[in-house]
Amino acid sequence: MSVEQGRSPRTLDAYARDLTAYEGFIASRGHDVFSATSEDIEQYILFQRNTGRAAKSVARSFAAIRMLYRYLSDESIRVDNPAAGVDGVKVPSGIPKALSEEDINRLLSSIGGVDSFALRDRALLEFLYATGARISEVCGLSLSDIDMESGLVRLFGKGSKERIVPFGSLAAKAMQEWLSPGGRGMLVPQQWARRDFADAVFLGARGTRLSRQAAWGIVRKYARLAGLADDLSPHVLRHSCATHMLVRGADLRIVQELLGHASVSTTQVYTKVDNEILFTMYKNAHPRANLGN
Repeated sequence: MSVEQGRSPRTLDAYARDLTAYEGFIASRGHDVFSATSEDIEQYILFQRNTGRAAKSVARSFAAIRMLYRYLSDESIRVDNPAAGVDGVKVPSGIPKALSEEDINRLLSSIGGVDSFALRDRALLEFLYATGARISEVCGLSLSDIDMESGLVRLFGKGSKERIVPFGSLAAKAMQEWLSPGGRGMLVPQQWARRDFADAVFLGARGTRLSRQAAWGIVRKYARLAGLADDLSPHVLRHSCATHMLVRGADLRIVQELLGHASVSTTQVYTKVDNEILFTMYKNAHPRANLGN
C-alpha cells in the first residue's frame, strides 16, 4: 500500500489497526491468518456489525482483509483466498450536506480583523471553498505549489496523485494578503524547527506547518461566529464547492477533475443536491419564479 499505491501514513495506520483486530478475533476461534476460513471472515463482519460499528468502518475493515489475502495468494503464501467468496459490505450512499451560497457568504464574512491570524484564516477558508481541496491537501501545500500570477495550484491527492486546480479572484486576493509580510511573514520564526516548515503555505502560531486539527478548529470557530452548525467540517466546504458548481451548470467531468476523484461515480453524488439549495437557486435564477408574490 505504501510503495505501490502511495497511501498516506494515516491510511496505513488505520488498515494496520483493522488487521490487528481481525487477527485477535480469529485467534479467539483457534485460527490465524494462514488457516482462517471464509466463515471466520463472515463471522468477524457479523461481530463488528453487532458491536455497533458504522457500515463505512466495517467496509474498510473488510477491504483490509481482502487486500491481505490477495497479497498472500499472489505471493503463494496461501494457495487459496478465503475472502474471495465473502460478500462485500454495503455502505449507504449518503448525500453530502452542502452549505447554501448565503451561508458560505456568512461564514466568510464572519472573519474580521487584519492581523496575521485573521488574514491566514480568511485565506484558508476562501481557498478551501474556491478549490474544493481536501483539508490534508491544503495543509500540505508548499509555496512552490502555488502560481499566484496564473491563479493555479498543484494539489497532491490520495495516492499522491497530482492535479492542477484554478482558484478565483477572491481567493487570490485573500492569499496575496496572507502571503504578505504582514500576514505569513509575522508568523515566520527566527529559526525553523524543521526545513519543511519554511516552505509551508499555512503556518501555525509557532511557525510550524498548520495541522489538520488546527484547520478544523479554524473552520468551526467561524462557523460558530456565523451562527452555523458547531460541528461544521472543512469537508463541507469541499461539498459546497462541488454542489454550487454543478447547480450553476459545470460539467460533471470537470468537477471530477477538480476534486481529484478517481471515478465519476463518486462525483455523481453531488448531483443529488439538497432540495433547499436547489429551490433557492431556482428562485434566484428563473425569471418567472418570483412574479406575482
